[in-house]
Amino acid sequence: MPRSAICLIAVCLSATAVAAADADFIKGVHLQTEELCAQAKKDGLQTVIEAGNVILTARGFDSIEYNCEFLQVSKATRSPAWLVSAICQEPGYLFPDVLSITQMNDTQLDVVSVKPAAEEDSGNSGSYYLCPGVSEP
Repeated sequence: MPRSAICLIAVCLSATAVAAADADFIKGVHLQTEELCAQAKKDGLQTVIEAGNVILTARGFDSIEYNCEFLQVSKATRSPAWLVSAICQEPGYLFPDVLSITQMNDTQLDVVSVKPAAEEDSGNSGSYYLCPGVSEP
């Protein structure tokens, strides 16, 4: 088989794997508590964000002065989980992160970051809950 054909097959398989991971990846808006979801539905997502809360979507994490863009998503084959590479930034600081995101049930995701968290901040790690009826920004 010609080398160019092998490269084309590899690119197609890679694109298919990424598309499959994206198709199964998290949907909707997730916040750190179900109470925040209720508040976002009642008062609007922007109000919750302006109060300093972080939202999680398939795109990454977002808040007022912080975001993490998900760059690569790989789905686990033996568990309802993904491995995600991300670039995160806050004013004056940019850093990479690697996260595992595990679907605990239909509404809860648990996120674990390899980046050590400060004592007063959990970083990107924690539980996030699906917020039905709340649209992505």
